[in-house]
Amino acid sequence: MPGRLKLKPRPLEVYHERTRRRGVHPLVYWLGRLLIKPAVLVYFRVRRLGREHVPEGGVILASNHRSFLDPFVIGCCVRRPIYFVAKRELFKNPLVGWFLNCMGAFPVRRGQSDEESVKTSLELLANGKAVVVFPEGTRIVSGSLGRPKRGVGRLTLLSGAPVVPVAVTGSEGARDGWRIKPVRVHVRCGAPLTFPKVADPSRFLAGEVTERIWPCVELQWEWLGGLPPLRTAAVVGAGRMGTAVASVLARAGLSVQLGCRTEARAARLRAERSNRGLDKAIEPKTVPEIELAGVDLVVVAVPCASMPDVIAGLGLHVGERSAVLVTSRGLVPPLGTTPTAYVSERVHARAVATMAAPGNLRGAGASLTLATRNADLRRQLGDVFRAGGLRVDVTDDVTGTELAACAKSAAALASAAAAPRGANVADAAAGRILSEIRELALASGGRSETFAGLAAAAEREAGAPADSLATVPLLRMAFERQGIEAPVTAGLHRVLAGESSPDRWLETMSSEGADRASVGE
Repeated sequence: MPGRLKLKPRPLEVYHERTRRRGVHPLVYWLGRLLIKPAVLVYFRVRRLGREHVPEGGVILASNHRSFLDPFVIGCCVRRPIYFVAKRELFKNPLVGWFLNCMGAFPVRRGQSDEESVKTSLELLANGKAVVVFPEGTRIVSGSLGRPKRGVGRLTLLSGAPVVPVAVTGSEGARDGWRIKPVRVHVRCGAPLTFPKVADPSRFLAGEVTERIWPCVELQWEWLGGLPPLRTAAVVGAGRMGTAVASVLARAGLSVQLGCRTEARAARLRAERSNRGLDKAIEPKTVPEIELAGVDLVVVAVPCASMPDVIAGLGLHVGERSAVLVTSRGLVPPLGTTPTAYVSERVHARAVATMAAPGNLRGAGASLTLATRNADLRRQLGDVFRAGGLRVDVTDDVTGTELAACAKSAAALASAAAAPRGANVADAAAGRILSEIRELALASGGRSETFAGLAAAAEREAGAPADSLATVPLLRMAFERQGIEAPVTAGLHRVLAGESSPDRWLETMSSEGADRASVGE
């Protein structure tokens, strides 16, 4: 059989040259608009606000970017053709590229300086055309708005054209694979901004103009009900972890209130601010003084043993639009509940997340793992902690992340208890604990890959964490609820309770290991 006819891609310069010389194809554009515009307005129930703000002549429409649908709904807000950039990959097929070019699209090389697209945009603006720019540089489908690139500021200064801030909400849910769903889409245009024309703007000046344009886009976005960025935080718990998290959030630009148990503790932190490395953006105060309903992020940084009392005191005061981040490591008494599950049942926040930090957050190159089932919060927290200087991994496996932290604590305690018998026995005890808790995590809905590399990370430590002693008895209860046999963890619990000796526990573990080996043979 003859091979398929493969159309050769046309050079990208061809599309730029055609856009600069001819603009949209009148027949294709107006016929397409006649068919597409009513369908978009009706199917997506588009609500258009602020159309009167778009002036005649050359204008830059600076918008957030959530979906492929955005240029179409923005185009429905003006009565004339609009021009917009599209990723170069869409122009590989010359037929698709021709149609997009006829509809006002021209290619851009993403992730690099593309002077050709800048030249095309400048000529269009000089000829009185409307050009749509997405300052984020790519689609941001979850969370609040992304950080803008300074290209929009440079284009504004080079052209001298007014900039209309535009926000689109709801379009991110339109596409589900190949299925296009009838979601409700809102678009709002703000009052135009003007800046002087500069022949050769510096990178700094372009960045400054961008920083003045983008808040106006955020204003339209939040007016439509879009998720605002995390700007304020309250950290409940002024211990080592609480102050470390507060410092990271302050470095990321958030205004942070650090909640202490007593006024004396808050006064001491204020007095010793410089010695303790507290940023000026951190305000120590007592927990009752914090208006929790008015902050974007509430961080619960207290030991699991204290969590019932703490949550009972602040649970009803957390706002529904606030998010909660739990840093507690271990299980919550009396039933051995995971911290996020305990908080979620008692706090009416929009989402709850947890974090696992293997080391000191204040150290250079520190890293952590953030876990939440809410995609918006997952992206927000990832951006904030990266802006605070940390290396961040994000996941939606909350159960696996929390039980992995429990496993590390229990494994460290088991290793310490078995250390007198030698390094090999200590490593074997830690490995058996990890294996049993991994089984618990899988039975509770966690994923196996969350534990990848955990055995290497849980090598014998200088000392077991303080929360290990409380975690092991609660783990035993969690195993019983799931109907899982965990002889090594149960034996370690008996050692801690004084019901058995370490030697007897290790002998039992060794005999069970031998029995398993014989069964495998």
